[in-house]
Amino acid sequence: MIQATTKQNIETKPRKYNNKLRFKNGLIGWSFITIATAMICIFYFYPMVQALILSFQSGAGTNLQFVGFENYKRLFTDPTFITAVKNTVIYLIIQVPVMIILALFLSVMLNNKNLKLKGFFRTAIFLPCITSLVAYSVVFKYLFSTDGIINKMLINLSLIAEPIQWLTDPFWAKVTIIIAITWRWTGYNMIFYLSALQNVDNSIYEAAKIDGANAFQQFFKITIPMLKPIILFTSITSTIGTLQLFDEVMNITKGGPGNATLTISQYIYDLSFKYTPDFGYAATVSYAIVIMIIFFSIIQFKVAGDKNA
Repeated sequence: MIQATTKQNIETKPRKYNNKLRFKNGLIGWSFITIATAMICIFYFYPMVQALILSFQSGAGTNLQFVGFENYKRLFTDPTFITAVKNTVIYLIIQVPVMIILALFLSVMLNNKNLKLKGFFRTAIFLPCITSLVAYSVVFKYLFSTDGIINKMLINLSLIAEPIQWLTDPFWAKVTIIIAITWRWTGYNMIFYLSALQNVDNSIYEAAKIDGANAFQQFFKITIPMLKPIILFTSITSTIGTLQLFDEVMNITKGGPGNATLTISQYIYDLSFKYTPDFGYAATVSYAIVIMIIFFSIIQFKVAGDKNA
């Protein structure tokens, strides 16, 4: 009897110790994430909820009145908002595919083991995405001005007879914005593809070569399928970034000429600080971006064949 009781006490002590240790480790873990979680809730989730509540109100400052869904109804009859959506979607459907394809080809070329100065080229292509948004936008504004370097170079090469109005013509202004965004963000996506390619077993390509597959067949039959999750990720992040496009348009064309390059984010800025302040409607427009992001993300998941979408 005494031996059984002693044995039970011996077994109980480790359990109590293990429970105390788990509790102590749990407290330590929570102490690490509590501050970060609180900060995220305060600076991310709380403003999101407040913006949603604000989207059902109208007015400036503290003189806000509840108007229900009137702001959301206004979206469908607001010509400026419709123009901003059209411009933003044009940037999205043209610039994002071009950037993704260009980043893919660059990553494949820079993953070649026989290429010399790979480090230099990788750094040179990646550098634009860490430059200041305002600084590079101002540089592009001067490069593509009527008497800028781009026009002078094209005239000297006899490709054009007179300067192209890059910043004052509605069509060419959009082209300028697309070129600027592509120049800045292609290297960012390229790094993701490059890191993924370096994890692909080279024996797969060697086996394909033995079977007679050429470079194009290897690219479309091996590289693309292997990079499918990364392509989906970069497509969604690029879509989100393009729908929130602001700095380039604001600093290069200021939305002109005649709202030809106006984006949704710039329209939100104008509603809040340029026109007579209407924070309620500005919040409504911002939630229109949220809905568009969700819509395009679902489409991309479906196109990629993700069963969880």
